[in-house]
This record gives sequence, C-alpha cells and structure tokens, in this order.
Amino acid sequence: MFAGIVSTTARVSALPGALPGKLVLAHQEGWFRGELGDSVAVSGCCLTVIDAGRGWIAVEVVPETLRRTTLGALRLDDPVNLEASLPLQGAVGGHLVSGHVDATGQIVAVSPEVNAVWVEIEVSASVARYCVPQGSIAVDGCSLTLVTVADAPSGSALIRISLIPHTVASTIASGYGPGALVNLEADQIAKLVERLAIPYLSRSNQGPARGQAEAQRTCA
Repeated sequence: MFAGIVSTTARVSALPGALPGKLVLAHQEGWFRGELGDSVAVSGCCLTVIDAGRGWIAVEVVPETLRRTTLGALRLDDPVNLEASLPLQGAVGGHLVSGHVDATGQIVAVSPEVNAVWVEIEVSASVARYCVPQGSIAVDGCSLTLVTVADAPSGSALIRISLIPHTVASTIASGYGPGALVNLEADQIAKLVERLAIPYLSRSNQGPARGQAEAQRTCA
C-alpha cells in the first residue's frame, strides 16, 4: 500500500528491452533503504525491487504492466515518480493507494493561476465513474484532489486538478503538457463499495415481489 505522497523522482537508466523484464532507475543516493523483494511505486505502478545498488534500483516488469501503463513508453533518461511502500504505523498524508493502475489518461491542458497549476485530464469511462468533485485520484502515483468533473456522453470525463508549487517542483508534474499520458488509479474505496452494492442494486431492479421473495429466503 502507498499514500500517494511522492518522495523523490528517478531517471530511467536501463529499459526492459535491453534487460528483459528489468527496469533500472537511477535515484538520489540513500533514497532506497529497503530490501530486495520490497514494493515501490514507480509513477503509480506497484513494482518489486529485484536488485539495488548505491543510487539505483532495478524493478521487475511484465508485458501486461507495460501495456496497461505509461511504463511501456518510457525512454532512457525519462523521469518517474518514486514512493516507498507505506508502513502500517505510517501517516497517510494523501489517500490509500494500491499501486494498481486502472487506466491511462491524456492531459488536455496545463495553465498557471497565481502559485497553482491547473491540469485538465481526459479520463476513460472505467475511471470516470469513480470521479467526484473533492474526491481523490492518483495521477502518476501522486495523491490529488478532483476539483471539477465534467462528464461526456461517451462515459468519459474531463477532470481538473490544481497542483501546489511543492507538487510541481518535487514530482514529474513539472514536465506535464498537452498530449502527455499519465497513469490513473481511482479511489479503491469507491470501487469496493460499488462491487459490494451491485448484487443489492440488481435485486432492487427486479421489482418488489422478487425483492420480497429474496428477503424471505434470506430470513429463512
């Protein structure tokens, strides 16, 4: 588990194509104090550390991860966000993030306002259904607050988030621009609630008689 609080950025020093299944990242020396087998979030993707040295880690990636996330489009020296896994006694400064990317979104616009930076992102229907104003979303592993959500007839949505100067300076958000793709993880609590509620919503759509029969069987 993660909190969506990016602790540092890293640069790609070796790609999975050159080292099959292995992505090597150069980070600030001293950042990784864990052990092999630990989980880290790489731009929002939960990955396992399989090798490490002074100022670098290697994480294992599989084809599905490369297809589903932005990691498959990385090039040498590209920046990524990094976050170590959250200890149980740790403070959750953002929101609970699993590191399981739901989909990628495309940045539509980036615009400054005083000390903030507005970012507009087009998200697919699979993510849009969990987006609500003042709710949470993880963008490239960074816990952010949804300010507005404009739904589209197709089921997709245009979301707007406002970045504080610290976020822009300490994450890869400083390089965001129109057309860029970002990893998205919707609020997992919303997904769990929906999953648990679906059977009950289906029963209610079957009419009072069917619902009463279901209730009688349950009581019996």
